Amino acid sequence: MPKRKVWCKLHVKAFLMKFVLTTAVLWVILGLFFDVNFTDVLITSVVITVVGFIGDLFVLPRIGNVLAAITDFVLAMVVVWVLGSNIFEVPIPLGTASFVSALALMMEELFFHRYMASHIFEPKIKNPENKTGYYQRTNLQTEFAQEVDVDKVSRETKEKELTPPDKRDKNGKRK
Repeated sequence: MPKRKVWCKLHVKAFLMKFVLTTAVLWVILGLFFDVNFTDVLITSVVITVVGFIGDLFVLPRIGNVLAAITDFVLAMVVVWVLGSNIFEVPIPLGTASFVSALALMMEELFFHRYMASHIFEPKIKNPENKTGYYQRTNLQTEFAQEVDVDKVSRETKEKELTPPDKRDKNGKRK
C-alpha cells in the first residue's frame, strides 16, 4: 500500500476515534445530565472534533500531551458555552455544563493524545545514523582510567634501563 494511503487511513481512523469518543462523552454529560437533545450534542461534537483534531495535528507534537490537553479543555469549554447559548433548546446552566464537559473531554484527550503520539506522529530520531534513540540501552559503557603523563613514564623507563640491576628493588625501582 502506498505511503499516502496509509497516512490517510491512519488519520481518518484517528479522526473517527476522536469523534466517537467526543460524542460519547458529550452525550453522557450533556444528554443525560443536562437533557440536551442528541442533535445538539452531535453538532457540538462535530465542531469540537474538527477544530480539536486540526489543533492536535499541529499543537500536540510541539507542546506535548498535558499542555495540549489543557488547550483542548479551553477549546471544549468555549465551544460548549458558545454553541450552548446559541443552539441548545433547553435552558441549562451553561457554565456548569461547559466546565464539566470540558473536564471530561480533557481526560479523554489525555488518552487520545497518547494514541496519536504512538500511531500517527513519527518518533523523533535523535541519532539518524542508527535510527534509534540517542542512548542505546543495551550498549552503555563506562570507562575508568587515570591520567597518564607520557614524559614522566618515558623518563622512568629510561632510568630503569640505565640503572644497574643490583641497585633496584624487586619492583624495579631504584634504591
